[in-house]
Amino acid sequence: MNAELSGVLYLVAASLFIMGLRRLGSPATARRGNQVAAVGMLIAIATTLADQVVVSYGVIAAGLVVGGAIGALLARTVEMTAMPQLVAAFNGFGGGASALVAAAEFLSLDGFAIETGVTIALSTAIGAITLSGSFVAFAKLQGILPGRPLGLPGQIVGDGVLAAAALGAGVWSVTQENTIGYWTLAALAAVLGVTRTLPIGGADMPVVVAFLNSLSGLAASAAGFVIESNVLIISGALVGASGLILTTIMSRAMNRSLANVLFSGFGASTSAAVASGERPVRRATVDDVAVTLAYAESVIVVPGYGLAVAQAQHALRELADRLEERGVQVRYAIHPVAGRMPGHMNVLLAEADVPYDVLFDLEDVNDDFDRTDVALVVGANDVVNPVARVEGSVIYGMPILNVDHARNAVIIKRSLSPGFAGIDNPVFYAENTQMLFSDAKKALEELGKAVREV
Repeated sequence: MNAELSGVLYLVAASLFIMGLRRLGSPATARRGNQVAAVGMLIAIATTLADQVVVSYGVIAAGLVVGGAIGALLARTVEMTAMPQLVAAFNGFGGGASALVAAAEFLSLDGFAIETGVTIALSTAIGAITLSGSFVAFAKLQGILPGRPLGLPGQIVGDGVLAAAALGAGVWSVTQENTIGYWTLAALAAVLGVTRTLPIGGADMPVVVAFLNSLSGLAASAAGFVIESNVLIISGALVGASGLILTTIMSRAMNRSLANVLFSGFGASTSAAVASGERPVRRATVDDVAVTLAYAESVIVVPGYGLAVAQAQHALRELADRLEERGVQVRYAIHPVAGRMPGHMNVLLAEADVPYDVLFDLEDVNDDFDRTDVALVVGANDVVNPVARVEGSVIYGMPILNVDHARNAVIIKRSLSPGFAGIDNPVFYAENTQMLFSDAKKALEELGKAVREV
């Protein structure tokens, strides 16, 4: 294949990446955006293989079969609740792949320019940090490691020493083209990924996953400079930029800076909960809640991670259908960090064919709670906690959904346990709140039947 044709095909692939990424911004077009970007990747891979045979086509075919089979298996078997940890693992593989590309180039070159050495070192360091840090995040989200921060006294200083040592090893490897210095850089960077991720609490892991996603893109882009691949530079830059934007959105949604997330050790676990004493709650039965919902004019549903854990999205859709048959207006309020990552709730509800036009972001629906008969909260906690308005609280300033402003609140929850922030929620004890203690799926199924009989 001549250089002009391959250049055009790479440009087409990069354009499809951009078009696909643009469509990922809306739940209504996200699936098509993913397909468009996948076609772009197929064109890029095919062009690369036709343009230059790096290894034998037999090895390439074997890799495609094995990788494709693993990808198809994961896509079919991984539940939506496990999607964040799957994304974390994919980030790790991406960073590791970029580091391996850089390593292969370092070992194969017989002398290189200083700028090439710098990009090799950057791709290796960022890729190694992403690889190890992503799998620590995976382990925390999966429950293999404790969700609480796992750090040592002087952790930040120690990490600073590790980073300085890695920088020194990088300079040594680049200026002297020294193999020992290069592998020292890779090892120190991998250790730094572990030591910097362990002290971050489980509540902050979604932000960390988004940040590591950005790092995986930067590693890929640096690897593109190393092997002079424009399409890899562009695709890596797109991933890096979009990951950083996502990280910023999530940090703002929690009213915290990225530095605070990475270095504060917040988000330990629910074991740090503030006790509420013997405050009474209004325990409701399924029949009580069914009457409240059936005779309402408007209901805003607030889904949370508890909905995802219970796989209750289909039961929720059926309940909404029953209410709409009675003339009740049903809408959904989606907090930016509902679930474990942005878009988690949107995708979950899309599985149940919930129409996109009834899904509203926080800023678009929050003022409507004052005019809403019932706010139905399913498995959410911190994102509806009015303590966020109290100066001095650990979640002060975090944007929340104004569930407490609705005329009535119905909260489906297993218990009064606090959320990731480890603080009590006054909404649970309000006079206009009904607490339905149950598994979300069971409760919603029973409510659907009860509403039909009201």
